[in-house]
Amino acid sequence: MVKVMDVLYSSTRNGNRKVTPSQAILQGLSEDGGLFVPDHIPALTLSMRELAGKNYQETAYEVMKLLLTDFTEEELKNCIARAYDSKFDTEEIAPLVEAEGAYYLELFHGATIAFKDMALSILPHLMITAAKKNHVKNEIVILTATSGDTGKAALAGFAGVAGTKIIVFYPKNGVSPIQEKQMVTQKGDNTFVVGIHGNFDDAQTGVKQLFNDKDLAKEMAAQGMQFSSANSINIGRLVPQVVYYVYTYAKLLKEEKIADGEKINVVVPTGNFGNILAAYYAKNMGVPIHKLICASNENKVLYDFFQSGDYDRNREFKLTSSPSMDILISSNLERLIYRIAGNDAKKNAELMTALSEKGSYEITEEMRAQLADFYGNFADERETADRIRQMYENTGYVLDTHTAVASAVYRKYVSDTKDETRTVIASTASPFKFTRSVMNAIDPKYDDMGDFELVDELSKIGNVEVPKAIEEIRTAPVLHDHVCDKTQMKAAVKQFLGI
Repeated sequence: MVKVMDVLYSSTRNGNRKVTPSQAILQGLSEDGGLFVPDHIPALTLSMRELAGKNYQETAYEVMKLLLTDFTEEELKNCIARAYDSKFDTEEIAPLVEAEGAYYLELFHGATIAFKDMALSILPHLMITAAKKNHVKNEIVILTATSGDTGKAALAGFAGVAGTKIIVFYPKNGVSPIQEKQMVTQKGDNTFVVGIHGNFDDAQTGVKQLFNDKDLAKEMAAQGMQFSSANSINIGRLVPQVVYYVYTYAKLLKEEKIADGEKINVVVPTGNFGNILAAYYAKNMGVPIHKLICASNENKVLYDFFQSGDYDRNREFKLTSSPSMDILISSNLERLIYRIAGNDAKKNAELMTALSEKGSYEITEEMRAQLADFYGNFADERETADRIRQMYENTGYVLDTHTAVASAVYRKYVSDTKDETRTVIASTASPFKFTRSVMNAIDPKYDDMGDFELVDELSKIGNVEVPKAIEEIRTAPVLHDHVCDKTQMKAAVKQFLGI
């Protein structure tokens, strides 16, 4: 039997302090503002051929045991069993659908019909296990910012979980009507949802400031509470995301769509960079991935970065039909920057300080040379809508707006490179989450319908059942109507916590 070496985690801004995986999950963000990264990325201990015989839960264990080495087999299997159960509306958890020569990895079959469920259904169990393991007596207060999907998925995961509270901030006018309704109807005495006057970057910046507020931490500790994060900055979010890329390759192999060892491309629609970073980690663990194709919408800060090596958020923030990607500060990119800087925390910290102080940084030519695995492109609003319509007219398959961005970028990639490698496209949300944008793209005649009329019409034309997540909110009462300015986030937190 192969002996697995323990993985420890250090901050991207201070390589000296090492913590265990459970401590990294509990903390969420390092005290210096950095993100936790593994001291090495372990290789898979089973071959792809062996993994091809495993279901999603078994694959999850084989991947996660390598990155969460201080969890026992029993603890990890218990977390996995509780996460990937009947909450998902398909037994295989992440189905693959072939359409127009590519494989769409449907990551939206969980409780809130978006890919965030893949990680946020397990994070509460990992966190509670980590708290016990580290003898934490404090109540864990999950503090998170959302561009639409993380919020509801985190709320659904933590609602009613003993020993936790959860606070979610979202941009009041920056999410879809369905996304907002999902959040503001959330049940649970331990949940608190706040709309802010500002965009997602404002919400995310505010949350990071609250994490680093030492006075607030003292006040909370005096009341027996401590913060943790459910955002993709938490390593407990990133590790479960690696699983579905491993599972997908093994599944393609099992179904004889690819030969053993044959490389695949992966296309990911991304704003915060966590989902594509998980694919990069999967590649580094041994999954035969050729290109990681980073798909942006009109907020194309990542595309420009891959083109020039210059990351610059000093630009107009655009509200698009793919709101979960309306982001100019891609938090998880920091983990990649740290790695291509040769795991140099000092160099990385300098770049992040430049981003914070002047809104931009530029990487060296040596660092750029290590980005050869990546290809970036973007799709504008018209191209996104056209892709939804074309796919529906050609196949009857309905894409959501984010997946349509990825699909449009994939076509550009093939046109640019003539690369015919088999390709998996991460389908990150159900079209039911963005019904108005999706239906208007298919035919402008739907413009006059109400939100839930559109839901029923989409079900009819797409020949798909309305997801339970949508049925539940159709008549649900609004339970959260708190709105504040982006400068009042601390006051809102203190009010909810009663401090």
